[in-house]
Amino acid sequence: MSSGHFKQDLFAQFARVGKALSNGNRLELLEFLAQGEHSVDALAKVSGLSVANTSQHLQQLRQSGLVLSRKEGLKVHYRLSGEDVVELMSVLRRVAERHLADVQQLVQSYLTVKDELEPVPRDELLERVRDDLVTVLDVRPPEEYAAGHVPGAINVPLDELEAHLEQLDPGQEIVAYCRGPHCILAFEAVARLREKGIAAHRLEDGFPEWKAAGLPVDMAG
Repeated sequence: MSSGHFKQDLFAQFARVGKALSNGNRLELLEFLAQGEHSVDALAKVSGLSVANTSQHLQQLRQSGLVLSRKEGLKVHYRLSGEDVVELMSVLRRVAERHLADVQQLVQSYLTVKDELEPVPRDELLERVRDDLVTVLDVRPPEEYAAGHVPGAINVPLDELEAHLEQLDPGQEIVAYCRGPHCILAFEAVARLREKGIAAHRLEDGFPEWKAAGLPVDMAG
C-alpha cells in the first residue's frame, strides 16, 4: 500500500465521524446521551422523534464509534463511547460560533437577550461551592440529575422552579446549569430568578463539560 493510499483510507475513516455529525438530530441525541445512558424509547420521547427514526440515528452514531449500546430485555440502551465525544462536540460548537454568522445570530436572538452577563467559569464555581458561597441549581430532568451532577447541586427542573422559590436562600447567589452552554433551561431559570429579584448566574457550560474536565461529580442515591 502506498503512502498516498494510506492517507486516503485514513481520511475516509475520519470522514465517517464527520458524516455521523452532519445531522442536527444526531447532534441533539449526543447532547442527551452526554447527560447519561438512555434507552431508545427515552431518547425518542425527549427528542420528539419517532422510535424508528431515533433508532436509525443511533445506529449510525454507533457505526461511527461515537456511542455504545447494550440490550436489557427488549430495550436497547445507548451511552457515549467516551468523554472525548463531549470534547469533540465542544470543539464543533466553538468553531461554529466563531466562523458561522448564522450561529452567532441565533445565539444572540434566542440566548443573549435572556442573559447578557458573563457566565461563571467551572473552576470558579467549584471554589464557591467548597466555600459554601452559592446555591447551585441543576434544572435538568430528575433522571439526568440522578445519573450525575455537580456536587451539592439541588435538582429543580425548570417547570418546578416557581414552586421552589421560597426554599431558596434570598441572601445567597444562585448558579444554574443544565445540559450545555446553549441549553435554554439555564437561561430561562436565570431570567425567572432575576425577575424575582434573586441574584442568579449561569455556569459557563453544562454538566457534560464539567464531567469531561475531570471535576468532582455526585450521583443521586
